[in-house]
Amino acid sequence: MWRVPTALLLFGLGAGCATPLQIEDVPSENQSSRIQVVVLHFTSENHAEGLRLLTDSSYGAVSAHYLIPDPRDPTWGRDEATILRLVPEQRRAWHAGLSRWGTRSALNDSSIGIEIGNESRCETPAGMNRVLRPEDRDCTFVPFDPAQIDAVERLLLDILARNPDIDPEDVVAHADITPSRRVDPGPLFPWKRLHEAGIGPWYREADRERHLNALGPGIPDIAFAQRVLSAWGYDLEITGALDPPTRFVLEAFQMRFRANDHAGKLDAETIAIALALTERYRPDAYATLIAGVPRAR
Repeated sequence: MWRVPTALLLFGLGAGCATPLQIEDVPSENQSSRIQVVVLHFTSENHAEGLRLLTDSSYGAVSAHYLIPDPRDPTWGRDEATILRLVPEQRRAWHAGLSRWGTRSALNDSSIGIEIGNESRCETPAGMNRVLRPEDRDCTFVPFDPAQIDAVERLLLDILARNPDIDPEDVVAHADITPSRRVDPGPLFPWKRLHEAGIGPWYREADRERHLNALGPGIPDIAFAQRVLSAWGYDLEITGALDPPTRFVLEAFQMRFRANDHAGKLDAETIAIALALTERYRPDAYATLIAGVPRAR
């Protein structure tokens, strides 16, 4: 058998290693950013435990891109709201789980996850993933530290400036993308303040009032309410029944946009707010939604 001389082989390998890889950029118009969504969470744990769960693979496959500790937490040990980066933004963190928002599913693939240190939690005797109805969980919510919210705001403004493909309606709560399993960041999170700072969606009061008057004093038609909430972004089947999935979605939506009353009950104000949001941020979906569809029963 013919053999390559050792000296010649080594020369060839050396020459190959020394030759730089030649790559030319020919940009395609057919591309977009991987990052399309930002998901906000709370940890439900003190800082030490939350950091352990988010960084140590021996305790489960969960992570986030950022963690913002609570300055009041003694296990953090610092009276400042530092932003901790756990996963580079260009890599996928495991924070969303089985999730959907609008046309996107498996949101770990297209999102940035931000965990906020906060010990709010829900008591769920059967376990969080076995809750069948909203009333099966008993939640206690803890206020966020003002310095912590300042840090969240600064971080979000920086992310949005670097990722212009993220639309306002795609800054979401963990509860929005998996309402039957999660409630974070809960009703005490200041979504309206963030909107006023240029982050995320909020409805116009005049639009809410107009839709509320059009709906009238009765309970909205359930199928229409489901269509409205689905058009806004929730993964919701149109059943025409006030079933547990619909009540979970109502609770998640109300925690965000009507935090003083988030019992998950269907009422005209909730659907008026959802219509106002859809009209403002998803005009195509809104136009389809209101075309010949009954609004009340």
